[in-house]
Amino acid sequence: MLLSSRISLIKPSPTLAITAKANALKAEGRDVIGFGAGEPDFDTPDNIKQAAIKAINDGFTKYTPVGGTDELKDAIIEKFQKDNGLTYRRAEVVVSCGAKHTLYNLAQVLFEEGDEVLIPSPYWVSYPDIIVLAGGKPVILKTEVRNGFKLQPEQLKQAINSKTKAIIFNSPSNPSGVAYSAADLKKLADIILEAGLLVISDDIYEKIIYDDFQFANIPSIMPELKDKTIVVNGVSKTYAMTGWRIGYMAGPEEISAAVAKLQSQNTSNPTSIAQKASVEAIRGPQDSVAQMVAAFDERRKYIVGALNSIPGVSCLNPEGAFYVFPDVSHYYGTTYNGKEIMGSADISTYLLEDVNVAVVPGGEFGHDEHIRLSYATSMKNIQEGIKRISEALLKLKK
Repeated sequence: MLLSSRISLIKPSPTLAITAKANALKAEGRDVIGFGAGEPDFDTPDNIKQAAIKAINDGFTKYTPVGGTDELKDAIIEKFQKDNGLTYRRAEVVVSCGAKHTLYNLAQVLFEEGDEVLIPSPYWVSYPDIIVLAGGKPVILKTEVRNGFKLQPEQLKQAINSKTKAIIFNSPSNPSGVAYSAADLKKLADIILEAGLLVISDDIYEKIIYDDFQFANIPSIMPELKDKTIVVNGVSKTYAMTGWRIGYMAGPEEISAAVAKLQSQNTSNPTSIAQKASVEAIRGPQDSVAQMVAAFDERRKYIVGALNSIPGVSCLNPEGAFYVFPDVSHYYGTTYNGKEIMGSADISTYLLEDVNVAVVPGGEFGHDEHIRLSYATSMKNIQEGIKRISEALLKLKK
């Protein structure tokens, strides 16, 4: 069978592939500790599940408007006003089948052949492929550890040309956990405003932040850019609702209308029951969020300290999300079983084969010196997993 040329331009999601491989090995009886999944290990809070059950019992199981119910849109509008000081109308909000679906929709309606989209790295693995599928060109702006993995103003200026259409920000970041402060964003926003770029602000980890860090995004610190910014968010990470598949965006009405139009031809509406549950998530008690973040914070402190105690490994302390992105390149050029470790893919394979620990190669995020570990797993798994990693690395010989 002949497939379209566009499908050959992309690869499967590496984070999902690693998780699937780890699960397959577990099914074979191997004691695998998985640090691959970007998924909270907590159950969805009970009040949210009960809202979904009520929706089923009430017969709320039919089609809804393509871009989401008015009830959910209003809850999202309230959230933006309360949390970010941003005012939107229903016509500017679209609910989709997860934030990834939202980003895919946006790329399809915004980008075409010749359009360049700036992506600071390390980046979430799906950004480049989503842009490529739309015909655009991802332009990777590699950040440095010495700058805290944050894009620098001069670097941004130098990357902009006549073909540059947009920039994607993900703060807090997957995979590094780095978050941009209001002051960081202001320096970049001045350049973006002058260049007339669109901004896609991926705020999916907005609520998972530590050490009194104050979340900010581009439109909240520079209102002049609100009409050039599309804010993307969702309930997956904040409320442990990854499988419910609800993401949303808010932005200029023309863009929102185009996204809804596209969605009418691909998925129609997001699941009616999940929409009811999401209303409860956003409007209901937020105690469970604080509890989850407190647990993530405890794990964060442990895993960063444990990784930095391994000779040759260095790891930044993340300000948000639930990932660490340690530099393990000290061990490149070593060998095991006659095989040489040349990069993050090799060392990830070694860790899985030698000590049954699944991590994601940093090369998939644009930084081959690193590997990504999710600490959205139990403290017991983290302690045992880091112990195994340490033992495996220390066995490697130059």
